[in-house]
Amino acid sequence: MSTIVEDTPTTGQKFTAELMGTFVLVFFGCGAALISGGDYVATGLTFGLTVVVMAYAVGRVSGGHFNPAVTLGAVLGGRLPWNQVGLYWAAQLAGGLLAGAVLFGLMHGFEGFDSEGRMAQNSFGDAGSGYAWWAALLLETVLTAVFLWVILAVTDERNEVNAVMGPLTIGLALAMIHFASMGATGTSVNPARSIGVGVFAGTDAIVQLWLFVVAPLLGAAIAGLTYPVLFGQGADAVAGSGLSFGGGRKDQFVPGSYEAQWNQGQQGGWGQPGSPWGAPPQQQWGQPDPYQQPAPPQQQPGPYAAPQQQPGQWGQPAPQQQPTPPPAQPGQWGAPPPAQPGQSAPGHWGNPDGDDDGRTQVRRPD
Repeated sequence: MSTIVEDTPTTGQKFTAELMGTFVLVFFGCGAALISGGDYVATGLTFGLTVVVMAYAVGRVSGGHFNPAVTLGAVLGGRLPWNQVGLYWAAQLAGGLLAGAVLFGLMHGFEGFDSEGRMAQNSFGDAGSGYAWWAALLLETVLTAVFLWVILAVTDERNEVNAVMGPLTIGLALAMIHFASMGATGTSVNPARSIGVGVFAGTDAIVQLWLFVVAPLLGAAIAGLTYPVLFGQGADAVAGSGLSFGGGRKDQFVPGSYEAQWNQGQQGGWGQPGSPWGAPPQQQWGQPDPYQQPAPPQQQPGPYAAPQQQPGQWGQPAPQQQPTPPPAQPGQWGAPPPAQPGQSAPGHWGNPDGDDDGRTQVRRPD
């Protein structure tokens, strides 16, 4: 059976993939909002398309989270060990801040540009659309929970949606979420997106960042904890994930495709090399092996020989080497049927039928 060799991404590669993906998400999404003047369709689709594009591009390396809330939901949902969270969050925050800094510099290409309240930041109350803080908190929590439920469902090993369709489904879900909430909060569902541009948008935006950190993380926690309860785990959770804070093994993070990343250690890993749980036994070791362990029948004299036979290496094949047929066949060697008492057992050299005077003759055939 041929073996597929899969390179395990290094820590640096995973960090780079998450940083790059988050940078593209924030730069293009918020950039579309700024350049288009907040156009609903352009902004919503751009955020969704960036997730699709970057998940296809680097999803095989890191799984394509690009969002601290997504990482938290993946951990609590049993898809990622806790010891990966710091790496992901650091990369995502760095990517968001880098995107915000680049946008801040580029927007000054417009003469007289003032970044105060004009960086596509998220907001509520008087600093934004007038939407109440408690409603904004509830809205962002619900939207993030829905987003994470979609992600966990699409990447569930039991879902027939494959690795090709998974990123597209997730991107469309993000666009749908933007269409439903941009007029209220500007749509966050992603702390890295909010922080990345918020720190460049003035004091009011910075003061309000707490809501766009707390609400997405709360929604992600709800989804991550409830998905296995509502829909079943599907397979054993990755060690060190969920409410178990033990560190996962290094070989537990082996994405081979976008979807495989979300099903580490599960059947969704599909027996890829380096998987912590490995392939099923018949695939890992080959089916013939379990049946080749016992010795061949001809090497076991006892179980394959008739009880009255002389024990030997060849067992039952011995009669086939002799000209003496079974006793029921008359006319051979002058032995009339039926057999008389005291006959030798079939397979021996004795006369199988006896002679005329009832004595047993022991002779070898010519």
